[in-house]
Amino acid sequence: MSPRNVVRAAALGPIDRVVERAETLAGAWSARARASTTIGQERAILRLFGVHGIDRSGRPLAGAAVDRWLAGAREGLGAGIALPFTIAMLEYDLEPQQLALDVASGAVDLALEAELLREPERRKLAETEARRLASAAIERIDSDRTARRELIDLLGEARRPWLGTTLSEPDLDGALDEATELALAGFDLLRVEVPIGREFAEHMHGAGLEVPEWHPRDRSGRSRIPEQEEGDPAPTGSQRALARLRRVTDGVAAERRGYVRLATAIPPLGVPEGAVVAAFERVDLVEADPISEIVAAGVDPDRSLADHAFARKLHRRADTLISIGPGPLVVAPDLVEGLPADAATRSGRALALQLIGVALARADGLPPDRIVVGASPAWLADEPGAGSRVLGEVTVRRAALPGHVMRFDEPAWVDSESLSAASWPFIVAAGLTRSGEASMVMRRPGNGRRAVVTGSRAAASVAYELAAASPPGPLEGAAADHARAVVDAALDTLERLADRGWRAVVGEPVARDGESEAARGRRRDGIGGDAVAERTETFDPFDHLERRAQPR
Repeated sequence: MSPRNVVRAAALGPIDRVVERAETLAGAWSARARASTTIGQERAILRLFGVHGIDRSGRPLAGAAVDRWLAGAREGLGAGIALPFTIAMLEYDLEPQQLALDVASGAVDLALEAELLREPERRKLAETEARRLASAAIERIDSDRTARRELIDLLGEARRPWLGTTLSEPDLDGALDEATELALAGFDLLRVEVPIGREFAEHMHGAGLEVPEWHPRDRSGRSRIPEQEEGDPAPTGSQRALARLRRVTDGVAAERRGYVRLATAIPPLGVPEGAVVAAFERVDLVEADPISEIVAAGVDPDRSLADHAFARKLHRRADTLISIGPGPLVVAPDLVEGLPADAATRSGRALALQLIGVALARADGLPPDRIVVGASPAWLADEPGAGSRVLGEVTVRRAALPGHVMRFDEPAWVDSESLSAASWPFIVAAGLTRSGEASMVMRRPGNGRRAVVTGSRAAASVAYELAAASPPGPLEGAAADHARAVVDAALDTLERLADRGWRAVVGEPVARDGESEAARGRRRDGIGGDAVAERTETFDPFDHLERRAQPR
């Protein structure tokens, strides 16, 4: 850090202590996460082995096979499905897809086949087969990683900041047209929201919540895209749709002479499978924020941390960028105290949790330039003095997270006619003077006009010229006050986490009428807490996943 930056960091308060505290907590949690497996990881392993599509009842096949295996597994989840599955493949001379169908239907019982693993020679054969399937998956990942590098070398990298937006079309046919239009308009990154998986949907249904369901829309006429193939309709975030989107965006990238990135937003409990799809279909960026899953979605901490630790192994191999948001909104302390916290305190809590998420990713071997970090909480756009506050947020994060790409997200909930919406592009331009060129700007869905791209490019160009001509000095006034208060609140949040654990940010569940203490305990543990276990099987077919030549 240069002397100038040392002075700036010192003026922000105990920022170094905040970063160190976050890394300490992340280090304590990450080892346990890497030693655990989950039902999501086991589904992902089958998908890596080549299982895909749905079963005869219309359920996702990998999930149906894992559920059937787990229902009768004598060794439990910790033993893993890999070896029982491969010994059954050898026993019945079946390919992964057909065996998965037979397991899902009950025709093959993996619990019985697992008994064969007690014979040393049979176990050795199963391990060899598992390594063969794993090696084929890794070769596919490596091939896509190489293709990305070669395309970027051929077409050229998009200039910074990258401009992105979210596809709003829910079905593949419409999304192909929309992706083409947005890429030709000048967007460098197209974000796709992946549908929720069956496990999370069942939880929502059990909690009495409405489960969003995808239904294809009636569309007249044919797509303008010549690469489009005939076939069944598919949701935009499905693996089949992402594979088609990848091909189409590559074609548009060649036309515009600049690489176009795809990004996915993975719903809770779907992170391991989302990582497989990203690695297989050359998705360039995945939104993967375990702490927001825990706080905002109520996922069990052990489950979330284990899922993300597994996913990051795949992201490392595929050179996939991961995006960690600016931190979730934490209100549990306010509910206990009966008073709402001020903006700086809420933002400080978010910063603390963001830093833990980044530290977890770093502990799993992801370098800073592969981790995209949110620049400021979205709700700050509606706070008084939003411009000064966001400037303070960006300055704090750039001091705490040097070398990371910083992401500015246009709030999707802001009324397009409001003062907040009108001010946001100017606030981002001010933030870019301090975040530097390692930045990304995401415009809200439906705001994908060419004029929006032109305006964003112009604002970024002016911001970078001003920063080069007159480097920003130390924060003063309201921005400095906000930044120091944020850092103080972040340190307090981390101290509370160290003392009280996750209850410090998620609170205690309120008792419901007629609810047993055991049921309340399950809600306290969070979603998916019954589907995570310490690994008891020492064999890992993907133990060589991270051994490869260093990226360029």
